[in-house]
Amino acid sequence: MKRKIAIFTGNRAEYGLQIPILKEINKNTELEYILIVSGAHLDPNFGKTVDEIKNDGFQIHEMVNIKNHGNNLFATSNAIGQIIVEVTNIIKKYKPDIFLVYADRFETFGAAIAASQTNTITAHVEGGDITQGGALDDSVRHAITKLSHLHFATNNQAKNRILAMGEEAWRVYKVGYPGIDLINLNDFYGEKKIKELINLDINQPIIIYTQHSVSNKFNLAKFQLKPALEAMSKMIESYDVQCIITYPNNDAGGKDIFLSLEKFAKTSQNIALHQSLGRKLYWGLLNLARSQKYKVVCVGNSSSGIKETPAFGCPTVNIGTRQSGRLKGNNVIDCDYKFIEIYDAIVKCLFDENHIKQCRDTINPYGEGEVGKKIIEVIKNVDINDDLLTKKMTIKGEEKGNWFR
Repeated sequence: MKRKIAIFTGNRAEYGLQIPILKEINKNTELEYILIVSGAHLDPNFGKTVDEIKNDGFQIHEMVNIKNHGNNLFATSNAIGQIIVEVTNIIKKYKPDIFLVYADRFETFGAAIAASQTNTITAHVEGGDITQGGALDDSVRHAITKLSHLHFATNNQAKNRILAMGEEAWRVYKVGYPGIDLINLNDFYGEKKIKELINLDINQPIIIYTQHSVSNKFNLAKFQLKPALEAMSKMIESYDVQCIITYPNNDAGGKDIFLSLEKFAKTSQNIALHQSLGRKLYWGLLNLARSQKYKVVCVGNSSSGIKETPAFGCPTVNIGTRQSGRLKGNNVIDCDYKFIEIYDAIVKCLFDENHIKQCRDTINPYGEGEVGKKIIEVIKNVDINDDLLTKKMTIKGEEKGNWFR
């Protein structure tokens, strides 16, 4: 009998990173997946990226619609509750052997609660990272870690944090960043296709921009956005820069951001606004940075700007606090929500040849790939028994009797 692996995805970014895992399950005769789709995937306001999943050829077994998801944290809590109820029923229906969740989204938190509380082995990818910038990501991510039975970390720092939280060492694996698997396959669009899809002159300097709200300051989202928009306006005026902008996540404050972006997009023909680029177009744009023919910079506060751009040697401007504490490559410049800092950083990334070379030569701190295979090897072979289900906390020094002294 095949081992059944339930996989939950709630937004466009995490889905792209789960593709290597889904592909490896598809190739393995001992495993089958149950794909559960929710969150922004089903929301037309945020690109309805469920269509991307279908186009990739993956079977969607269940869809969990979040009703009445508003633009505030109360709605987020309600959404988590809805997901717990719906995913619990799905687990009861399919009885998966292992339930796999990714990273730190609120949708994922609800799914992880449902899985762990139904005594289902829960596997968590990308635990142990930190983003100390005021988003609720850290609290959610670490909570999912404590609910999970298997941990797949992207780097040594993250692995050590998971161990520091008291997780038993045999449960924790450093595997790297799954997105690198697809990047290594060159699974993205080339110049010709990009020119067909983007109604801009990509021979001009390019800004690829995505900025999300910071969860515990969601009411400030449009004010935190303003300096970046001013910087891009100045770049358009001074250097005829082309701006490719995507919508934010469906977090609290996200609606304020995309309404501001829609107004901003009308101010210049040099701006192209997209609900979602899709990974093939997005990575294709980042890949232009490898060529001396193009000038490209990734700007905003998306985690992809930290974790994916090093693989392309793409210069990156990280704005504000959302990604504070995240492991970064030498291609990333951090700056505050200040016009002059953002503007100067963009200019450096597009026109300082020494900095551009440093970015192209940066060592990727998130590994070299083969992540999907590493994760599936563990999931396929791990013994599902009482030892795996029974969580224990191992704190260094506790066994010596000096705990809390």
